[in-house]
Amino acid sequence: MKKRVAAAGIALLMVLVLIAGCAAKESNKLKVVTGTSLINNIVQEVGGDKVEPINIVPPGSCPGHFDLKPDDVQKLATAQLFLLHTWQGEMFTRDLIDSVHNEQLDVMPVDVAGNWMAPPVQKEAVQKIAAVLAEKDPANQSYYEQNAARIAADVEAKDKELRGKLNAAGAADVKVICSEMQQGFLKWAGFDVVATYGRPEELTPQVMQNLVVQGRQSGVKLVVDNLQSGPETGAGIAGELGAARVTLSNFPGAFPKTDTWSSAVEKNVDLLVSALKGH
Repeated sequence: MKKRVAAAGIALLMVLVLIAGCAAKESNKLKVVTGTSLINNIVQEVGGDKVEPINIVPPGSCPGHFDLKPDDVQKLATAQLFLLHTWQGEMFTRDLIDSVHNEQLDVMPVDVAGNWMAPPVQKEAVQKIAAVLAEKDPANQSYYEQNAARIAADVEAKDKELRGKLNAAGAADVKVICSEMQQGFLKWAGFDVVATYGRPEELTPQVMQNLVVQGRQSGVKLVVDNLQSGPETGAGIAGELGAARVTLSNFPGAFPKTDTWSSAVEKNVDLLVSALKGH
């Protein structure tokens, strides 16, 4: 009986040692909280097994209209780094961040202008986030830099591939009215953006009438909505113009099987190409 107890004790001790070892290994990772899935995806790609990222705003939600819950803010309590877009500053005020009482937390706004789904902007974001990770975790600087260089090359290759699809579909000859949140992406894609509109609450009857008139005069053939700020906002405009309409996403993970930037931007382009072919 004593032998069995001793054996059981040894086994338990070994389990505890293993658990402790795993916990210690896990704690070595840089804990990063991100403001959106755009930043989170880059942190995952660049950081690899050196980081432990957790995101706050879900990819299908509009970041500007997302209601923070206490659980969301609490994610910052044990983090070492908080990466957010510069335009999220009003949401994550200094008082809100201070409320988690985490003196080890560094808050770093990522200042990258433009639509992050567009490859040139995505490449810039990758490089800036890699630099922040390297500064925060200098022991793994070369690891982050190597990953960033590889990802930047992949982004350039994807840019060339998708431009080929869009050119073949005749995107440059198509006039578009779109959500202002998609303007930058559509300009990268080669479309002629005639006019833009805001969120559903901003699309008054007068604004809609003006857009329809402008669309008819310009020969608009496509209306593009933004999933996060109103997936059906442009439906009435498209109906009046007899134009094709498509809804794109500005964040990875909003559509099924688009958890990475690469898959998300490819989905957007495929939706555009299909809309052009079907009209």
